Amino acid sequence: MPTTHAEFGANTEAVEVAKAFQSRVQGKTALVTGANIKGLGFAHAYGLAAGGPKRIILAGRTPSKMTECIDAIKADFPDVDVRPLEIDLSSQASVRKAAATVLGWDDVPTIDYVINVAGVMGIPKRTLSVDGIEIQMATNHIGHWLLACLIMPKLIAAAQGQPKGSVRIVNISSGSPFIAAMRWSDMNFDVINKELPAAEQPHYAFMARWGYTGLEDVAYAGIDGYNRSKVANVLAGIGFTHALYEKHGILGLAVHPGVIPTELGRSFETVIQENVDRMHKAGEITYKTLGGGASTGLVAALDPKITIEAKGGPKNIENYGAFMADCQVSDNARDLAVASSEADKLWSVSESLVKEKFSW
Repeated sequence: MPTTHAEFGANTEAVEVAKAFQSRVQGKTALVTGANIKGLGFAHAYGLAAGGPKRIILAGRTPSKMTECIDAIKADFPDVDVRPLEIDLSSQASVRKAAATVLGWDDVPTIDYVINVAGVMGIPKRTLSVDGIEIQMATNHIGHWLLACLIMPKLIAAAQGQPKGSVRIVNISSGSPFIAAMRWSDMNFDVINKELPAAEQPHYAFMARWGYTGLEDVAYAGIDGYNRSKVANVLAGIGFTHALYEKHGILGLAVHPGVIPTELGRSFETVIQENVDRMHKAGEITYKTLGGGASTGLVAALDPKITIEAKGGPKNIENYGAFMADCQVSDNARDLAVASSEADKLWSVSESLVKEKFSW
């Protein structure tokens, strides 16, 4: 299924996308996570600002970084209301507090787009969140999923009277869905890899390119934990569509932004960073600009041609557009990374991890 702009690709910039879909931006409210002027959260927010939205809620953990981002956006787009939201996505208590803040803003009755960008990557040693969940899964998936669930009344309000698919939740994933799947039997990495079911074991050849050796005899590797959380981002997008599209017209999607030299890899071990540098020098990795990295997320949020009507409804979303890369729909993700059955399972697991069930 083509997008509106088949010419958009790896070199398209976020500002270009926002201007192309300006009618879908003007007057709208978006929530973007990941307030860091050197990161993709800022790049998505800045790109949106170029389209003239009513408001951008910029969520982050560090107030000074939020202020830096907001000042930079306001300098170029002074008419856009940019509002900070403090949140630590690794903590469910912090997510619930932030969601309560958003729900309490009477002057923000609706939210049209949620773009979940913030993340952590390659944590060297297995670390559990305050809620007892592997930290990358807790931050990259559970925190974002819970936030979207809790503020859902404002997305539902935005969707009323609009064509189906107008309101969207976009998860910024990675290239992980090309090679990874969920680790259902051992989500906290307690079991050595060779004892896992075959479908849940890491992609050893891929991991070797990053410098990991002897993975069969260990339970945890930083990039493997990251890969699982990024597959969860895709499945969560499908899960939101399952839960919300038929009744409310809200669509969930996920994208691979490309490879961008941000601070996301600040936790890399030396050998991992050395291998990333080697792959880049060898041409195996091509870096995008920040704006280029945000372009696919904005296409996913804004392109009205992205719909599931033509493919049999929300239970068949994996047959159409659950996952995008280089501003176009991708069919290269691993089957288990886009399967409806896997998405439904993740939804149930996520509800158990936050000890709350959601229905709207």
